[in-house]
Amino acid sequence: MLAAPLYAGVFTVLVLVESPGLGIGHFFYLPICLVALTTDEVRGAAAGIVAAVLYTTAIFITPHVLSASAVTMTTVIRLLTFAGVGALVGWYASRNRSLVRELRLHARQDYLTGIGNVRLFDEELARRCGDAQPFTLVLTDLDDFGHVNEVHGHEAGNIALCRVADALRESAGPAAAVARIGGDEFALLTYRPAEQTSQLCARVARTLAGENLHLSFGTTSYPDDGTTPVELFRKAHDRLFASKLLNRNRRTVVAIR
Repeated sequence: MLAAPLYAGVFTVLVLVESPGLGIGHFFYLPICLVALTTDEVRGAAAGIVAAVLYTTAIFITPHVLSASAVTMTTVIRLLTFAGVGALVGWYASRNRSLVRELRLHARQDYLTGIGNVRLFDEELARRCGDAQPFTLVLTDLDDFGHVNEVHGHEAGNIALCRVADALRESAGPAAAVARIGGDEFALLTYRPAEQTSQLCARVARTLAGENLHLSFGTTSYPDDGTTPVELFRKAHDRLFASKLLNRNRRTVVAIR
């Protein structure tokens, strides 16, 4: 939007004010760079071509100031220069935006599992509390994860973590937020009511139990269990801890029998 009046302004001043050696045409680089910075190399080059056409048009309009003899190799050089600068700036700007998007994505993504990380979880939990719509928070982690690492190695532990992440993501659906918030601890935010969420957790637990991966869960609901992120997280974490103790005692009893 700003480039269009700049094109018109430079063209007008070029026609009315230009004199030999003044070089007002160089101001065409301003709209060229503006277009290139906000688009890409193709549109940047196109912006340079437009500037070259306007400059050549000004030569024919004011032959007494800008000699028509200038429409020679100089015009070709000007075209290549304007288009080249536009393409170069556009490529750089486009590449920079792509890198920024990747950085923003990685800043909110867990490097191992590909799901969200603790930063995404904190932002999403705060946002949902701010929306004041009922939702459910689930914390879960792998039981005896340290044993998996010690017996089978860290590679097996990483595979187990990725498997948990995949199971949670597939079962929760696209509307839910799934994140890894600790070594073997995961969080799930869903708009499903608590009863449906419990069924979801049971389904995930059954699926992974068949792969000898056992999970514990702690669940809280907004606004029944709290209205702030800290309150909801603490209650979910306490319930997760209680669930882990219960599961550990149950396995101990089974082992003794």
